[in-house]
Amino acid sequence: MTTFDSLRIAGSGLYSHRKWMDAVADNIANINTVAGPGEDAFQERMIVAEAVQYGSGQGGVRVAGMALGDAEGRLVYEPDHQLADANGYVRYPDIDLGDQMTQLLMAQRGYQANLATVERATNAYQSALQLGKG
Repeated sequence: MTTFDSLRIAGSGLYSHRKWMDAVADNIANINTVAGPGEDAFQERMIVAEAVQYGSGQGGVRVAGMALGDAEGRLVYEPDHQLADANGYVRYPDIDLGDQMTQLLMAQRGYQANLATVERATNAYQSALQLGKG
């Protein structure tokens, strides 16, 4: 594995962790989005990641897609809400804030670890270039 391979693999990790953080931020931002009982609730976004050519020596990860949570959500009795049905119910997404915060921390730590790898590989490459000058 060369320095450039390290940069490429860590770069793919940075991209996938950023997408993960974007999805979690979207979930948190929409945790209180209300829909009428006849409508679908906001669906939780979950990133699907997979290894790039696992076992081939290529390494890295890629975002294979996005999975969506349950559109059913949860019904909440709020008779004064403007979207409430005749029985007084509205639909909220079934998203747990504690779980989303945990997901956000894991994504941030993964992003930081990949960024540290990029910085170290860059420093090693620059040091190797300095050896050739002197």
